[in-house]
Amino acid sequence: PDLGRRFAERKRCADPECSMLMCRGKAMQDFKGPDCRFVNFKKGEAVYVYYKLIGKSTELWAGSVGSDFGYFPKDLLEINHNYSNEELELPTDVSLICY
Repeated sequence: PDLGRRFAERKRCADPECSMLMCRGKAMQDFKGPDCRFVNFKKGEAVYVYYKLIGKSTELWAGSVGSDFGYFPKDLLEINHNYSNEELELPTDVSLICY
């Protein structure tokens, strides 16, 4: 299917609004995303996960570092705390937009 501006059709969240934290982890290496839809971080920084893309782009999760929010490769995160064991499967909206 043509996803247009979306990376995936579905996502997993801790609540229907995807506003609750799912987990927290530590960045295992520096990451600089290809555009503003991605969150950048340095090795050792805390990364907070709000939702996980499933389907086409299962390698991307969405979360925050400080006040910045965006996508990042899940393989760069070492999970050290789970906030919720419940995961709801929901449709994705349009991906974050760059201005």
